[in-house]
Amino acid sequence: MDADTVVSANGSEVEERKAHRSYWEERSRDLSGEAMKLDSRAADLDKADVPEVLSLLPSYEGKSVLELGAGTGRFTGELAKTAGHVLALDFIENVIKKNESINGHYKNTSFMCADVTSPHLMIEANSIDLIFSNLLLMYLSDEEVKKLAERMMKWLKVGGYIFFRESCFHQSGDLKRKENPTHYREPRFYTKVFKECQALNQDGTSFKLSLVTFKCSGAYVDIKKDPTQICWLWKKVNSSEDGGFQSFLDNVQYKASGILRYERIFGDGYVSTGGVETTKEFVDKLDLKSGQKVLDVGCGIGGGDFYMAEEYDTHVVGIDLSINMILFALERAAGRKSSVEFEVADCTTKTYPDHTFDVIYSRDTILHIQDKPALFKNFFKWLKPGGKVLISDYCKSPGKPSEEFASYIGQRGYDLHDVEAYGQMLKDAGFSHVIAEDRTDQFLAILHKELDRFEKNKDGFLSDFSQKDYDDIVNGWKAKVQRSSAGEQRWGLFIATK
Repeated sequence: MDADTVVSANGSEVEERKAHRSYWEERSRDLSGEAMKLDSRAADLDKADVPEVLSLLPSYEGKSVLELGAGTGRFTGELAKTAGHVLALDFIENVIKKNESINGHYKNTSFMCADVTSPHLMIEANSIDLIFSNLLLMYLSDEEVKKLAERMMKWLKVGGYIFFRESCFHQSGDLKRKENPTHYREPRFYTKVFKECQALNQDGTSFKLSLVTFKCSGAYVDIKKDPTQICWLWKKVNSSEDGGFQSFLDNVQYKASGILRYERIFGDGYVSTGGVETTKEFVDKLDLKSGQKVLDVGCGIGGGDFYMAEEYDTHVVGIDLSINMILFALERAAGRKSSVEFEVADCTTKTYPDHTFDVIYSRDTILHIQDKPALFKNFFKWLKPGGKVLISDYCKSPGKPSEEFASYIGQRGYDLHDVEAYGQMLKDAGFSHVIAEDRTDQFLAILHKELDRFEKNKDGFLSDFSQKDYDDIVNGWKAKVQRSSAGEQRWGLFIATK
């Protein structure tokens, strides 16, 4: 195919594509790692980054892999070791030839010089199990990204996956460049484009992409304190499949507007009881040390993670099932230099190696988890010997709840226990020195304080939100005060040691 052929109805897009070609032709004169990545620490990053990226991929053993923007083959050879067939594609001829010279001995791998935006790039529909790209989409225009996403959907088999990683927000590499035609977009752009993708078969069956996960590159956070390298993994599924509990969180309880409303009452960066004040009080109990690793389960928009990383020099991994929460957390992380990485993940299915963390921390989140005993056993395995877990959570009084409170619990999908029973579950999981404190009096005091401050700032809130938003918050807090004052809704603090 003619690599200069470009799809565009817009002259400016043609010019932009030419600029990208010129940029890459210039860069490809030196095919060393530092030059291609424009980073003085390319070698160190590769050692940690490549295994991490590969670990995020679904099983592709014996399957068909399409690698877009394959470059000189940093991932091609690794993919070829396991895949049934790899088609490595890049639009700069000497780059893909270099890749072939390195990885051509893999007989299950073929190489193509082609532009992903070209209409002459013909890939059979429903033929690919895994589409892989690394740092490609940021060199396409917005419209080109949207068109390519639609084509990727068509190429992909049902049940197949799309993985891509992009530099977001700002430049990551530290080497100077004469020009930089790169689009450092916000993660929500890519998330929205791929989430809105639809494919229609001839029989009328429609398909969509379901987000499996997206996360910061841990290698870049660890080595450079840079959270702006973001990875996505999508799966092609039938459009009739619902999004499960994640969909409920993002479309009902934690819609983007709802999260911002919560932040206004909890305080900047927080969506949990007491905001920064309870965070400081509780974190102080953990005796954190520089270099320790913390897992925050249900990290929300990241306020507590930034506090632990920046005040105690810890490395914090924040996970949350809500896509909206992680999008906000990543946006807040972009302007900071802290060792915090965020990931969309379900804590009930996520796995970590044994003895990974010094601390596991969770604020008002585990109320969503039905099988707490299984989760606590995982916490015990993931912690290093001597490690601590700290949890604050909604609880209930012993005995049967009233119909009204039971209805509230059911509506929210909560699984609540009394404080003593909650503590016993931690003991049963193997933890020692279990502290299970009823903090309902403190909870009530915080609710009154938050509500008072919120009502005093009514005008400021209404300048950004509606009267209904205001009423929802006020009524919700008053209802919590009523339930807690009646002794039905409780708040517990739990600390335990492995």
